[in-house]
Amino acid sequence: MIGPFWITISQAVIALGLGLLYSQLFNSPVQVFLPYVATGFILWGFINGCLAEGMETFIANEGLIKQLPAPLSVYMLRTVWRQTLLLAHNMIVFVGIVAIFFSALDIPYSLGDANGLCAGSGFCHPGLSWSALLAVPGFVLLALNAGWVTLLLGIVSARFRDIPQVVNSLTQLLFYATPIVWPVDQLLMGGARDNVSWALPIIQLNPLYHFMQIVRAPLLGQTFTLGNWIVVGSVTVVGWALAVVAMRNYRDRVSYWV
Repeated sequence: MIGPFWITISQAVIALGLGLLYSQLFNSPVQVFLPYVATGFILWGFINGCLAEGMETFIANEGLIKQLPAPLSVYMLRTVWRQTLLLAHNMIVFVGIVAIFFSALDIPYSLGDANGLCAGSGFCHPGLSWSALLAVPGFVLLALNAGWVTLLLGIVSARFRDIPQVVNSLTQLLFYATPIVWPVDQLLMGGARDNVSWALPIIQLNPLYHFMQIVRAPLLGQTFTLGNWIVVGSVTVVGWALAVVAMRNYRDRVSYWV
């Protein structure tokens, strides 16, 4: 009877469990940290799903590719659309969390204010506003990049079957290197973290950090920089250029490789 909402329940359990745990580890208010973790897991689920299914999109559709004269872009669109539907189911978790803590999140405060909700936490949730709509163009760019990733990795994985194992190993590393369950602001705080400023440039080189920012920051009422959009735009242009070249040169060979 629950049907596809088991996906939502699973996401809610993970977000709630880790949100409560890490809010205590980082000494952050639950009503601030829980939306942060929830949006992080929801977006990571979309990114990781596009990577995992994108590499297998042509291999899994071997029978259709060999029997139907459909363009390869159809299988890419199916993969991205499926992950978009999963993200839409998981966004119910974010809406529920915001509804529960809305009165607390909507209180104005400033960083460092002793009475503020973010005092001592290192980052804030300034409250929701119309700027949350900026997450829509951010997600559109994220979906566009999921398209070229699916096409490019799908072609490469069809030819070299070891690529999925390599990428899966790298995505595990990227999960921990991307601010999903920990905030970047923790590195900016004082105390024992004075000697970790070397990590900030490395994080800035991680493109997934910028993709997370342009979608998650508006949803949390936070701000993102022009640099985030520049990195995302550059990755989009370069990625689609590589995907177009791969499609032009190897599109006819995919049916033989699978």
